[in-house]
Amino acid sequence: MRDFSQDHRWLSINTATVRKQRGVEQPLPDIIEACARRGIRAISPWRDQVAAAGLSTISRLVKTHGLALSGYCRGGMFPATNAAGLQAARDDNRRAVDEACELNAACLVLVVGSLPGALAGKAVHKDIALSRSQVHDGIAELLEYATVNHMPLAIEPLHPMYAADRACINTMEQALDVCDALDSSRSGTLGVAVDVYHVWWDPKLEAQIKRAGKERLLAFHVCDWLTPTTDLLNDRGMMGDGVIDIPKIRGWVEAQGFAGYSEVEIFSTATWWQRDGGPVLDTCIARHKTAV
Repeated sequence: MRDFSQDHRWLSINTATVRKQRGVEQPLPDIIEACARRGIRAISPWRDQVAAAGLSTISRLVKTHGLALSGYCRGGMFPATNAAGLQAARDDNRRAVDEACELNAACLVLVVGSLPGALAGKAVHKDIALSRSQVHDGIAELLEYATVNHMPLAIEPLHPMYAADRACINTMEQALDVCDALDSSRSGTLGVAVDVYHVWWDPKLEAQIKRAGKERLLAFHVCDWLTPTTDLLNDRGMMGDGVIDIPKIRGWVEAQGFAGYSEVEIFSTATWWQRDGGPVLDTCIARHKTAV
């Protein structure tokens, strides 16, 4: 297991972590500059942030600062109620692959979606099996395009509390079943993003990380689970402030050969998004050395 205590060369910042400062949305170029000043070598930006600044602008800044992208957030949201909706998802996911390629991302992270309409507060139907079938078919179609463009796809299983609205793939086992069905040769183009916030509770986690192996472990995301949590989406903790044994999980991942970045991804309306971004980044650096 790598020693992170002496430097932060394997730290990546998911730009959601500092996208709001004192509750105000921050431009992605400013976040990139702040990371570069601190010697942070990698980021993982969100598509809406990139779109607001302009893909060409962000591509130029990434190259200017010599930054790596540990991932690109995000593709997915495959299910729909009709053919037009399914086609719109296919088209949007292809655009996401194109953007990830332009930014030379290590992978495109997939949050796969679930019951249509649930994210807006009213599910159109209750057939989660149908949604899972549409997710399978959507990933299969996108995989062909991603393979031609040499862009790995990382399925991110989300905690079961998001099963209705954000993702009907909720465990590593489910994600790897899809990988095995669609990419039995383990080509490296289809794998998983292991986010400790979503999977730390899973009694099969260690075994499923071993099952994934180096070829399927495409990204590793860190934050912490606070008790009690005040918001199911936007109350993630800084590493070391909660109940997740992050070093243990990192040890399992690295034992399989993963040697990439540990990506800090924190959504925190009441705490970290109420602070200036610089000190938040400094805290990420410090906790990466002591709690990851």
